[in-house]
Amino acid sequence: MNYNLIIADDHKMFIDGLLSILKDAPDLKVVLTAKNGAQVAKYLEINGADNLHLLITDLTMPEMDGIQLNKVVKENYPSLKTLVVSMHIDGGMIDKLIRNNVDGYVPKNAEKEELLNAIRSIIGGDKYFSAEIKRAYTDAMFENKKQEEISLTDREVQVLRLIAEENTTQEIADKLFLSKHTIESYRKNLISKLQVKNLAGLTKHAIKMGLLDS
Repeated sequence: MNYNLIIADDHKMFIDGLLSILKDAPDLKVVLTAKNGAQVAKYLEINGADNLHLLITDLTMPEMDGIQLNKVVKENYPSLKTLVVSMHIDGGMIDKLIRNNVDGYVPKNAEKEELLNAIRSIIGGDKYFSAEIKRAYTDAMFENKKQEEISLTDREVQVLRLIAEENTTQEIADKLFLSKHTIESYRKNLISKLQVKNLAGLTKHAIKMGLLDS
């Protein structure tokens, strides 16, 4: 049986490399190569996905990236399998893709055999994630869990935000109507609670928590 594939990537060299790998697999036929997710979405809108088996997509592309494209495909064409092939190995991105039912993820430097193995596994109905992708995902989930376990009081959050906004201890004390000594205690507690070394670490943590967005 023949299987029909779509490739989406804004680097022609990668598409050419993939096409040459697929030459050794006569049952895998590429019916479309696209520069971005928007082109794929348009193609699917016109032609549907009934005769398609797998979409291979990069993550960072103009107009519509791989995360959005995977979401569009899974919401509208659930029978079409998706494999992300990307240089970016980011736990947060992997988590987003998994939440949107991506079928696999391999890094761009994967060996030819692994890539073909991933394609065949996914077409056969299995999920396929490279070892380093699984590791990045597990690390990110562990980090998230650790952060969830650290709960700050409303007052601690206030102090943390004011520290990140570069207020001095005295300025924070004045704003919160507390003594300088109390603010110093809060600062020490925050450093210990968030397991950081200094004020720069506290600021980084505040940014991570989105305290400076508002």
